[in-house]
Amino acid sequence: MSAYPFATVGERLPVALLTGFLGSGKTTLLNRLLRHPDMARTAVVINEYGAIGIDPLFVERSDGEVTVLTNGCLCCDVQGDLEGVIGTLFGKRDRGEVPSFDRMVIETTGLADPAPIMQMLLNQPLVVDNFRLDALITTVDAVHALRQLKEQPEAPKQIALADRLVLTKSDLATDEQMQAVLEQLTSLNPRATRLFANTEPGPDDLFGVDHSQIIHDPQLLAPLHSHLHDIDSFSIQTDTVIDWQRFSRFLTQFRVTHADQLLRVKGVLNVQGESVPIAIHGVHHVFHPPIRLAGWPAGDSRLSRIVFITRGLPRSTVESAWHAHFDDTAGRMDARVTA
Repeated sequence: MSAYPFATVGERLPVALLTGFLGSGKTTLLNRLLRHPDMARTAVVINEYGAIGIDPLFVERSDGEVTVLTNGCLCCDVQGDLEGVIGTLFGKRDRGEVPSFDRMVIETTGLADPAPIMQMLLNQPLVVDNFRLDALITTVDAVHALRQLKEQPEAPKQIALADRLVLTKSDLATDEQMQAVLEQLTSLNPRATRLFANTEPGPDDLFGVDHSQIIHDPQLLAPLHSHLHDIDSFSIQTDTVIDWQRFSRFLTQFRVTHADQLLRVKGVLNVQGESVPIAIHGVHHVFHPPIRLAGWPAGDSRLSRIVFITRGLPRSTVESAWHAHFDDTAGRMDARVTA
């Protein structure tokens, strides 16, 4: 018997998994989806490695572990047992403690092996009576995919298991890159539906897969071991207002020197002369133009936070580079590095 007040078998909740390697555009796709009216009755579970959080435009209020978004969706962060989190969220729905929802979307960390989550949804007795796997959606970075497929063991597995492959950054890729990436996708997963992020696929394009008709290779469902080897996640935080020109010089020099080791950099900055937070994000040596967000969330301390996800690059190197750029006779920009 389930430990939670789950629904009956006939009311199994569809669960979609959104995965893809670091920086491939998962959160961008999710934020775009959340603007769609058909997503209003959706619970979103985020398990992002070094996450800063969902688009602040959506945040309305927080009730413990669960955030209610302005479009009617629910959002919660996963730090522990996923089975327990979705069960608790489902129980709160049945007790009327959170708004009702009829779909769940789980955004995995970019370093995740999706197979264990799929195994839980497909095979775990306490889960299958109440939840069903809807679709596995994998975002694929058209610019960096070839390299990631060679170097990162998670990337090919995320693609091989997908029902939907969403190509991102196709406008930044060369024709040769696109052709090579498409050939790799055909080799790894010829059955998956291919979509392009710049066409703004909606819920009808991404969800609605009948996994009872899909047979997965048992070897693909075997968990990856030690797939976080030599990967580190840490952040730099400072309450000092940032001079953009100085920060830009720091970031430019750092990415030129350490591009191969920078799996992902993302952050929210309090910049001199700006009344709203500035968002930055990049993968390896490619950084997107900084973005002005709508505003600081209520009660936010306006702390600048930059998350680094690296492979073979210790936090001490990042911290030393930071202080080399910001500590001078004009004063030290106090910052702390956290895990």
